Amino acid sequence: MKSIAVFCASSLGNDPAYAQVAYDLGGFLAKAQIRVIYGGSKLGLMGKVADGALADGGEVIGVLPDFMTTREIAHEHLSELMLVGSMQERKLKMHELSDAVIALPGGFGTLEELFEMVTWGQLGLHRKPIGILNFKGFYDHLILLLEHMTAEGLLKQRNADMLIVSKEQDRLLELMRDYLPPEPIIQIKKGQV
Repeated sequence: MKSIAVFCASSLGNDPAYAQVAYDLGGFLAKAQIRVIYGGSKLGLMGKVADGALADGGEVIGVLPDFMTTREIAHEHLSELMLVGSMQERKLKMHELSDAVIALPGGFGTLEELFEMVTWGQLGLHRKPIGILNFKGFYDHLILLLEHMTAEGLLKQRNADMLIVSKEQDRLLELMRDYLPPEPIIQIKKGQV
C-alpha cells in the first residue's frame, strides 16, 4: 500500500483525544511512507490527519470540491490540493488515488464515504482493504448493527468481513496488508464506477 484515503470528521468533536488520534495516524502513515489522500480541509480531524503526516515529512494530497474553496477551509500546506467539481467527483478521485481506506471517527459524511467504498468493493469495482480505526470504541454500535444485519440475513458474512476493524493503528495496518478480498458476486469491468 502506497496511498491510503482517510475519511474522518471535519470537526474536532468533544474529546481532544480524537484530534490526537487523527494527528497520530497522519504521522504513523508518513513514517510508513504511505501517502495520505484526504478531503483537503484544514478543519477538524481532517486537518489533524494532514498536519500529523506533514509534520513527519509525509506526502498529503487533498481533494476538495470547488464550492468549498470559497469557505476558506482548504489546507494551505499540502503536497498537492486537487480541486474537483462535486462531492461525487471527490470520492471518485480519492478512490483513484488510493490503495486502501481508513475511517476515523466522523459523522454522516464519513459514514457515506466509508459505505460507498465498501459497496464498490462488494460489487467488485475494487479489491482494496477498508479499515476502521475504532478508537475508544467509537464504532462499536455500528459493528453491532452490522452483526444484526448479518444475523437477519440482510448482509452476507463475507461482505461484513470486508470491513477490517482494530483499535490500534499498527494492528489495523497489519491486517489491511494481509487482506484477501472475497470474490465479487457480480463481475463489473474497470471504469464502471
